Amino acid sequence: MSQTFILHKSDPARPRVLANLLAFLQRLPEGKAWAIEIKQHAKRRSDQQNRYLWGVVYPAFLRMLDGWDAEDVHEYLLGECFGWERIEGMGRSRLKPLKRSSKLTTQEFADYTAFCQRKGAEHGVFVPDPDPLWWTEKAA
Repeated sequence: MSQTFILHKSDPARPRVLANLLAFLQRLPEGKAWAIEIKQHAKRRSDQQNRYLWGVVYPAFLRMLDGWDAEDVHEYLLGECFGWERIEGMGRSRLKPLKRSSKLTTQEFADYTAFCQRKGAEHGVFVPDPDPLWWTEKAA
């Protein structure tokens, strides 16, 4: 059994959300242990941001890289931006990015794509800016 409740400070529905939360907690079956986690809500990257990353940013790199695919560029840029973790197994080691883009907030994602633009510029890859009209629509 899982439920997510998002409380916004000035939302007129806040009292109703709190009442629903309390009702949900009161309906939990007795005799079982329940873990309740409360954390600050952060908007995850938007669909527009994701489309920009995979439809504009990565293709810009791919035009300059023979033998690479979008997933290769994705892994490389994530690792360069957030750092690498070395994983050992079966006599081999490989590098894995410390963070995944799907877990980033809208602001972290914007910072990541700006990093990609800078990294591209260092290597002669031009990555155009996103259209500000659709970029901020859901990111704000």
